[in-house]
This record gives sequence, C-alpha cells and structure tokens, in this order.
Amino acid sequence: MTGSKLEKTIIVFSWTIVFILSSSVLLLIGHLLIKGIPGLDINLIFGNADPLQILLGKQRVFDGIFAAIIGTLCLISISVSIAIPLGISTGIYLAEYAGNFSKQVLEFCFDILTAIPSIVIGLTGFSVAIFMHQHFSDNFGPCLLLSSISLAFLIMPYMIHYTKVSLEGLPLELRRTALALGATKFQNLRYILIPHSISGLVSGIILSIGRCAEDTAVILLTGVVITAGIPTSLLSQYEALPFYIYYLSNQYTDVNELNRGYSTCLILLIICTILFLLSVITKRITKI
Repeated sequence: MTGSKLEKTIIVFSWTIVFILSSSVLLLIGHLLIKGIPGLDINLIFGNADPLQILLGKQRVFDGIFAAIIGTLCLISISVSIAIPLGISTGIYLAEYAGNFSKQVLEFCFDILTAIPSIVIGLTGFSVAIFMHQHFSDNFGPCLLLSSISLAFLIMPYMIHYTKVSLEGLPLELRRTALALGATKFQNLRYILIPHSISGLVSGIILSIGRCAEDTAVILLTGVVITAGIPTSLLSQYEALPFYIYYLSNQYTDVNELNRGYSTCLILLIICTILFLLSVITKRITKI
C-alpha cells in the first residue's frame, strides 16, 4: 500500500470513528429528550406542594426532586471547594518545587488514586463512618460531609494532573522573563505562570464538576438516601439526583415512574451544563 493510499485510509477511518461517536451521542441525547421532555413540569420539582412555601422553607417536598437538586448542588459545591485548593496546590508543588525522586513517587501515588474504582472510595468512606461512630460519637454516621470528602479524593487527581500539565506546558521564555527582571519565584508563579495556566485549571474544574454530579457509588455508601429532605447541616443525610435516578431505574413500577427518571436525567444534564458554562465564562473573564 502506497503512502497516499495509507493516508487516505487513515483519514476515512478517522472520520468514520468521529461519525460513529457523534451519532451515538446525538442518539443518546435525542432518546433522553424524547422520553424526558414530556415529564418536565413544575410538579416534577415541587410535587403537589406550594413552590413559594417550599422556597421559604415552610413546607417540605415529598414527591418532587427539589431536595435532590439542592443536595446535588451542595455535594458538588463542597466537594469541589475541598478538591480545588488541595489539587491546585499539589499540582503547583509537583510542577515547580518537587525534586525528581519526590515527583516520581507522588505521581505514582496519584496515578494509583486515579485508578481506584469509586466503589472502593465509597467503602473507605463508609468504614471511616463506622470507625467514627464506634470510637468518637454515636451521632456521627454517613452524611453530606463524608460524601463530599470522599468525592474530593475521587476528583483530586484530575485537578492535580491538569494543574501540573498546564504549568509544565508554558513556554520557557515566559518562565524566565519575570525572573530576569528581578521577580522572585513566588511572584513569577503568582503573577505570570498561574494566570497563563487558567485554561488548564478550569478544564480540571469542569471535569471535576461532571465527575461529582454523576457518581453514584460513592454517595450510595456515604450518606445519600431517597427521602431526607433538604440537608440542614454537613452531618445530616441528603438526597441527590444520581441516586434518585438509580433508584427509579431499579424500583419503578410503571412507565410513568420510568419516564420521571428520564426527566430527572434531563434536569441533571441541565445543571451540569449550567455549571460548565459558568466555568467557561469565569475562564474568559479571568483572561480579560
């Protein structure tokens, strides 16, 4: 086979794969829209309760997903808030300060952490809850805080990787300019390197948000329940959309309940899309 024919074959193969993947995504989203849009209404979120009374905290939702939406947003916010400072700080250390030996050891450890299945992290969090309950407080158990910490460990390797790669990918001239003008290493990092790495950092945050929003195995073992209401503290149990979808897909009794699950999937997809857009807008504002 000549070079020209081989090149054309590779191009055709590549476009075929792109078409198959794009078609699969579009079919999946289309199926979700067809099944889920008819069930999107105010009753899906608030049930039969008065929305105003619910928003004022005077009434509880029993047959809607409002509490699951709030629980999901709390879970994402707390998890990402824990993972961002730890992940970015560790990524900066690996890229700018770590020696060769410590860098190799830490990268190996973080690679192992990335490969750990989420169910194992969930079991670890559940074991911590049992230990804390037996040795420190009878009131401590699976809760929102424990789920958030467990998810933070799940997404932290992504933050570390994207921070490290973003910093290491900067041009050498950019790294040396401020230092040549008399800036310290910390000033160079703060005013030059990090601002020019915002794109990679936000990519890590976006990936982390999606990972938090969709994971069920971790929260299944560390605090989520089907009817808990809006969480009142970090140590209370909570509801979440991924678990609600999982529950309906396994326990539905008729087609209406299954379609309700499709509608809930759309709500979760909309929430993730909004969070992704906010992250992208933040990145562009920061660049400006």
